[in-house]
Parts: sequence; C-alpha cells; structure tokens
Amino acid sequence: MLTFLARRTAQLFPVLLVVIVFNFFLIRLAPGDPVTYLAGDSPASAAFLDQLRAEYGLDQPVWKQLLIYLGRVLQGDLGYSYISRESVASILASRLPASLLLLGAQFVISIVLGVLLGVASARRHGSWIDQCVTVLSLIGFAVPAFWLAQMMMLVFSLNLDLLPAQGMRSLRFDPSGFGVVIDVAKHLVLPATTLAIFNLALIARVTRSSMANTLRLDYVTFARSKGVSERRIVWVHGLRNAILPVITVIGLHIRTLIAGAVLTETVFAWPGVGRLTFDAILSRDYPLLMGIFIIIGLAVVIGNILTDLAYAWLDPRVQLG
Repeated sequence: MLTFLARRTAQLFPVLLVVIVFNFFLIRLAPGDPVTYLAGDSPASAAFLDQLRAEYGLDQPVWKQLLIYLGRVLQGDLGYSYISRESVASILASRLPASLLLLGAQFVISIVLGVLLGVASARRHGSWIDQCVTVLSLIGFAVPAFWLAQMMMLVFSLNLDLLPAQGMRSLRFDPSGFGVVIDVAKHLVLPATTLAIFNLALIARVTRSSMANTLRLDYVTFARSKGVSERRIVWVHGLRNAILPVITVIGLHIRTLIAGAVLTETVFAWPGVGRLTFDAILSRDYPLLMGIFIIIGLAVVIGNILTDLAYAWLDPRVQLG
C-alpha cells in the first residue's frame, strides 16, 4: 500500500503540469480581455491600455507568459489577482472552507441516503418501494441543478419562509456561540440538498443495481442456507462487495460536483470557490482562474487516489493484485 501510494503521489506532479499548461492556453482562447475589463466602460487611450498590459505582463508572448507562470508556481507563488490585487493563495484560503463545508455536507447526504435507498430498493425488487426509488432517482438525475436551486429557493425561502435564501450567515443579527453553528446550518440546507440530489440519485441507482446482482450470488445463497440473518447478509456480506462500484462513481464525479458547485453557489450566493470561479470568469482574472483550476485538478487527482485506497481496503484482492 505504501508503494502504491508513493507511486500515485509521484504521478500527481505531471498531471498538475498538464492541467496548468492546458488551462493556461484555454482561458486565453476565450473571448474577452482583462485589460478591457480593468479599464472599465469609460473610453481609454491605446497608450493607457498598452501600459496596463505591460504592467501585468500581458504584452509578452503567450509561451513566455507560461514559462514565467510555471516558474512562480514551482516557488509556491500563485500570483496576484488582477481585480483585488490580493494574493491568489490568500483568496483561495479564505474561500475553501465554505466550499469544503458545502461539498462535505452534500457527500454525507448523498452517500448515506443514496446507499440506504439503493439497498432498500434491491431487497424489495419489483415492489412499490423499488418503483418509487427508480422514478425518484430518474427525476433527480435529470433535473438541472440551477433550476432545482431556484425552485427550492422559491418554495422553502420565499413561499414557506422556512430557510434563508442566500448567503452563509445572517446579516440581520449577529449570533454567538452555538448560535453561529445553527445559523450556518440553516443556510447550508438548501445549497447542500440541491447539490446532493444529482449525486444521491446516481448512487441510489448504482447501489440498487450492484446490490441486486450481489444478493443473487452463490455465497449469499449459501449464507442463507446456514441460517445467517438477513440483516447480516445484506449489510455485512452483500454491501461490502456491492459498494465497490459506488465508490468508483463517487470518485469519478468529484469534478462534476465542483462544476455543479459553481451554479449552486452562484444561485445561493454561497461564498465558496464555485462563486469565486464565476466572478473570476466574468472579470477575466487570469491568475485567480489558474489558481482555481490548480485546486480543482488537485482535488480530482486526490479523489482518484482515495478511491483506489478505498478499493484496496474493502477488497483484499485488489491489494494482492
């Protein structure tokens, strides 16, 4: 396991290099110019625009800008934002906790409920429970995140007035102590649920299919013939083998969750990296966008490594292989 972990960690650096190079050229192919955004709506002279490009190093050839940026990244310097003039690293550090809280909450909701619904559906194959889970998972898989976010805001915030609509903290009052936790939790419910619906539906469908196949295998029949309780068969013998495809789905959809977080955080004004990405795209803030892409690439690679480690922990045959 240690050898495997060291080998996968070594693969992290070339992957990040490819991510940096690809995104560096990609964002410069997009229409728009940060200098034009910085100049504002007022007419500016060509000399002033050239001065701004020279100040930010945008007058250099693209390949030279890439080499300069790679040299800074190797020194741990992600640069400074064109708009706020703050360090990209400090901006990301201030926004990451909010995004990690949102993604962590949706992971708990989607994994726990998705596995429970999938197992219940597989145990009662063909029943009304199975049909309800199938229909609900199809709906959850098909509904767009931005539409669902707006509908949940209209229903639970505007019409029923049960939960706050936007933000991470209340502005009307300043809670203290445990009240802060309650306040943040109330603001977290809608964005976390919106982000979890798609993943929950997918996990439920994959768990149902995998669990139904596992419960028909010979070793499960043999366990029943020995008198092993149905609960132990399902949750100990069956789920451990059936959960492997679910882990694969969770690991592969980390990038999808990050993309969904951009829409969800924008709708709910959640102060995380997703909302920061939207703002950076609008302002053509190249250094900030590059820092966000590095974080996303790092999260995807680490997610894949954790998926492989979970496979090896759950299935000893993977370690032998």
